[in-house]
Amino acid sequence: MDKAMLDLYSDYLLSSYDKTPATRLSAMLDGAISHDRVTRFLSAEVPQSKDLWHIVKKHVRAIESPEGVMIVDDSIEEKPYTDENDIVCWHHDHAKGQQVKGINFITALYANQGVSLPVGFHLVAKTESYWDSTKGKEQRQSPQTKNTYYQQLLRACVKNRIAFRYVINDVWYASAANMKFVKETLRKEFVMPLKCNRKVALSKTEKRQGKYQIVDTLVFKNNTIREIYLEGVEFPLVLVKQIFTNDDGSTGVLYLVTSETTLAFEQITTIYRTRWNVEEYHRSLKQNASLEKSPTRTVVTQTTHFFAALCAYIKLELLKVKHNMNHTALKLTIYIESLKTAFMQLRELKPVQLSQKVLFA
Repeated sequence: MDKAMLDLYSDYLLSSYDKTPATRLSAMLDGAISHDRVTRFLSAEVPQSKDLWHIVKKHVRAIESPEGVMIVDDSIEEKPYTDENDIVCWHHDHAKGQQVKGINFITALYANQGVSLPVGFHLVAKTESYWDSTKGKEQRQSPQTKNTYYQQLLRACVKNRIAFRYVINDVWYASAANMKFVKETLRKEFVMPLKCNRKVALSKTEKRQGKYQIVDTLVFKNNTIREIYLEGVEFPLVLVKQIFTNDDGSTGVLYLVTSETTLAFEQITTIYRTRWNVEEYHRSLKQNASLEKSPTRTVVTQTTHFFAALCAYIKLELLKVKHNMNHTALKLTIYIESLKTAFMQLRELKPVQLSQKVLFA
């Protein structure tokens, strides 16, 4: 990959508040780089997750520690008006509870010392077709499940020797298979939420006897912990029940389990709270790194743009540490400076002054 162009293009994404076509980047540089060169950069090759690791590695090494947290989650970059292809297709959005057209991406986000850096990614490509008899039409599907990609990303993190103790994810990835993979294969601990209909046993004896209870039927006090055995998982887990208040005043219940049975209630909830970092990452990637501003049309150019947006996010995160400003404040600072330049340029053009009669007619 052309590193100079990647650096330039990612800066362009951070500077932009509108669409990010190649022609506009060329015009911004007064033609010093042709739009054809930008197009060639976008269409030259498909960046891989390992390419991201080569870029972010030195920054991870500067902040990592054995108590680090690896967060795995996915999101959808909505592209309702873009032609459908292998990566721009229909996906189920769990937050909205409906099908959404766009790019579904999964990220491994490393969080430690107040810094969150993407260390691996996967774009879900639905390259296979099948006939959906219920809908009466042909549908797309990925050759592998998102749980497979989840495990591949975590395996790569261990292979790259990133120091972390805990894996965190949302309820969608909290399967028995993923729990066993993290604990037994990777030798890491996890904190994961449970759906309220999961089956648990209150002792090893009850598990052997098949005496399971639905988790939301258990009676135990808030802010306490309880050792349980989950159906499909052989090792013991610690369960906590957290009651929280929503913005509208209603209350909700969150069931969390961890494989590290020595943790107290506050430790478990504090560790899981780190998952919010991935929500901030998704939001900043879309709003501040121009992820959704690209007019690209092919799988290769869309993937390269996505990769460059990841690099732009990394730059923002490093600037956050350097200047002690959040991403939104940094982006606003860039915008104000560009606004000043536009205003001064307009004044130099000496626009026609409107008369009082025109203003107040």
